[in-house]
Amino acid sequence: MRKPICFYYGDKELERLSRFEKVVLQADFYSPSELAELRSRGVHTLGYLSLSEDVGPAAPWQRTERNPDWGGAFVHVGDPGWMAHVVDQARHAVAGGFAGLFLDTLNLEQTFPEDLPHLLTLIAAIREEARPDYLLANRGFALLPQLASLVDGILFESFSARWVDTEHYAPWPDDVLAFHGQVAEQLLEYDLDLYALDYADGRELTDFAYRRAREFGMLCFVSDRALSRI
Repeated sequence: MRKPICFYYGDKELERLSRFEKVVLQADFYSPSELAELRSRGVHTLGYLSLSEDVGPAAPWQRTERNPDWGGAFVHVGDPGWMAHVVDQARHAVAGGFAGLFLDTLNLEQTFPEDLPHLLTLIAAIREEARPDYLLANRGFALLPQLASLVDGILFESFSARWVDTEHYAPWPDDVLAFHGQVAEQLLEYDLDLYALDYADGRELTDFAYRRAREFGMLCFVSDRALSRI
């Protein structure tokens, strides 16, 4: 029996990826022939898209602020050039053989809340470009309930367990776990696939993450900080 989902940001490993129903991959790391091979094995491939951060060269839509963890530049989501750039990425991913898209960096409510309406507009444009392919959103809770009408599933990244730094992992404190549980219960109101992605380096923390995800109706995948584990 295949596992429900995998998040893997490396390349190759087609045989191991075939053990999963869905796999989220970096769009530039896989050729059309490799994606076709996974599709022939019944694997549903989702290509990664960042909707509010840009790791590319300097561009007019970039803000001066950068993500302190990964180095990408935050963007003005409503910039027409950025919107066209992301929709073009979505178009190329689907044309290249991906069966859907994974929409990342949706949490702007604490940093650039003025961009939330633009973010919904961008997701709607991606929905039109990719229809009827599968869209999985990473969090984006401040975009609900409108988001629920545009995507097929929601991922709750770091639902129970988190990376602390490049070498250490831990469960969230009890108050954060309680808040995450409240959000998860609200997600059950929507007709969406629900997934959890947690970070752990040991059996006890891994088991805790899987068990807690089940309690809240989510299918779980556990990996390391760099998503290099299958």
